[in-house]
Amino acid sequence: MYELQATADALVMTGQQQVSASHTSAAPSVEAQLVRAVLEGDRDVYGRLYSLYAPLVHGILLARMPRCEVEDTVQEIFLHALKKLHTLRDANAFGPWIAMIARNRAMDFHRKSRETVEVSDQIPANDTRNTKAVEILEIIRTLPDAYRETLVLRLVEGMTGPEIATRTGLTAASVRVNLHRGMKLLREKLGFEEGL
Repeated sequence: MYELQATADALVMTGQQQVSASHTSAAPSVEAQLVRAVLEGDRDVYGRLYSLYAPLVHGILLARMPRCEVEDTVQEIFLHALKKLHTLRDANAFGPWIAMIARNRAMDFHRKSRETVEVSDQIPANDTRNTKAVEILEIIRTLPDAYRETLVLRLVEGMTGPEIATRTGLTAASVRVNLHRGMKLLREKLGFEEGL
């Protein structure tokens, strides 16, 4: 009888600890506070959201679109997101939400038929560093989506693994794996030997 009562008391106490722990961990993130402020009418706060997430959106687009189209598309995405911010269900999910908008906009870009212009070989080459960077970016674009996006966010946008995880909604482990495998594939495509 005493054992049963002790077990019941322990279960009740465990349940109370879980409830109190869930209440303390529900503190809204900085992003959620910013989203709520914008929704309440403070449009100036949207600039802070832009500062936090523009590198993420830029990196996602750069991994999927021509460089000359990226800057304008980043602006369009943030304008679209501002208009549709009221549809965001969870203010803590702003990063994954705007990342998905960017991915969808990149797919829309490729669906549209674009007028092409033939380029001749007579155009003088730019400096070699820029040319090499463009070549490497083109190689990165041939990698699978998961690797491509995380590599561009890391190498071009300078985001850390934990930043990428937080802003995209991926787990830190997924980001580490994607970066590791993506770098391995990139090294292979660039002709570097393993271990160098």
